[in-house]
Order: sequence, then structure tokens, then C-alpha cells
Amino acid sequence: MSEIWQRSKSKLLASRKSKDKDTTIRVKDVVIGGPSHVMIAGPCSVESREQLVTVAAALKEAGVTVLRGGAFKPRTSPYDFQGLGAEGLRLMKETADEVGMVTISEITAASQIEEAARYIDIFQIGARNMQNFELLKAVGQTKVPVLLKRGPSATLEELVLAAEYILKGGNDRVMLIERGIRTFETWTRNTLDISAVPLLKQETHLPVFVDVSHSTGRKDILLSCAKAALAAGADGIMVEVHPNPPAALSDAKQQIDIAEFQTFWKGIVDSGLFRRA
Repeated sequence: MSEIWQRSKSKLLASRKSKDKDTTIRVKDVVIGGPSHVMIAGPCSVESREQLVTVAAALKEAGVTVLRGGAFKPRTSPYDFQGLGAEGLRLMKETADEVGMVTISEITAASQIEEAARYIDIFQIGARNMQNFELLKAVGQTKVPVLLKRGPSATLEELVLAAEYILKGGNDRVMLIERGIRTFETWTRNTLDISAVPLLKQETHLPVFVDVSHSTGRKDILLSCAKAALAAGADGIMVEVHPNPPAALSDAKQQIDIAEFQTFWKGIVDSGLFRRA
């Protein structure tokens, strides 16, 4: 930890020095950061109503409470699928209302906030926008819960200070998520920094999640990494699920199909590490 962090952390709203009790966030009937764990699952991108309904129905039947799906997709290449935009948000709300789930979707610009707030229960700030300070300030002016992803090259200190922008604006409903960082390793898409979980839990009072899909980029180690995250103290897990991953318009290689999710889910529940509500 830097000397600046050591000197300033007692003044930070995110720090345990300013609030020792863990933050809990209630979104409809889902409590995040409480005694139970939370599973966030769904497709990388919302592609169609049929795709979303198929996944949501299977997840709801399994007991998953939070549905993820991207409507605005910041992509490395401008020629890749950029998402359905507002139509994707509407499909998320319609589907979630039908099955009774909480929704989370990424926003990429302050101009999207007003419309997105009509459809989405939790805003996600993606890794590429972790230090988009104007966006952080803007969501800080809302009361919508925010899941803030760690940037691929961001230190934990930078992640917490990014969260501070949201908290400083008056929005205290903030969650952090480790999604892997960029290293020299090539066997995984990113490198899952499992030490981030206990460190963030120790230094902040905010709920902490782990995205096992983006941090690994491969299906064969999702369960092991999810177990490690829960054992390290994570409040929940995020995983990408698609009815037909090979046909997915984004992140095809890392998304699991419904049968694979059911195996993954059973493995987590049977491990005894996941505390169900």
C-alpha cells in the first residue's frame, strides 16, 4: 500500500476507518453484502428476446436472483457487436418482470443514466470505464446501486478511489468486482487476483464480487475459481450464461450454456461455500 493511501484512508468514505460495519444493499427482495451470497448470471450481451427469456427462465428455476445482460457494449474493435442499446434495456426489464429477477446492465455514458434507470435495477460500470470520472460523478448523483468493475491494469487503490467518486456524490449503494487484471500470463484471458477479495473486504466496507468469466476466459476452471473467491470472502459471483455460446455475438468462448451452468451451480452449492438466502 502506498503512503498516500495509509495517510488518507481514514478520511475516505469507502474505508473501514470511516465505517466499520459492512454495507448491505437491498434491491427489491435481494440483499447484497448480507449473510447470504448472491449469484449474478446471464448473457454477455442481450441479443434477442428469445435468448434472454431462455436463459432467465433456467436461471430463475435454479434459484439465481440477479440477471445480467449487456445492452451497451464497449468493444475493442468498432466493428464488433456494440449491443442493442435502449431496446436491450427494455428486453431486460420485460424478461425480469416476467420471471421475478433483479437486473444489472452496463452503462457507458452519463447521457444513458436517465433512460437506463427506468429499466435497470443496478448499474454496472465496466472495466474500461472504471476511471471515467465524469460517469462516476454522474452515477454518484443517483440512488441506483452501482457495481464497479476493476480495470484491467488498475491497482486496488485506484479501484477504491474510483468508488470514492460515487460515494462522494451521495450514492452509498456501491459494490466492487474483481474481474481479472492484465499480466504476462497467456493461459487465461486475464489473471484472477484472488488476493483482491480479502484485501478489499479488509480495507473497505463495500460488498465484493468476483467475475469468474472475464477473469479466466475459459470454462474449465470456472468452478474452481468461484470456490476460491467464496473461500476468500467474496459476497457473490458473476458468470456469463448463453443458450448457444458458439453463436454468441460477444465473448463466445467464455460463456457457458445452460447445462454447463447447472453443473457449475450444483458444484458451488454442493461445496458448502455458497450461502443461499
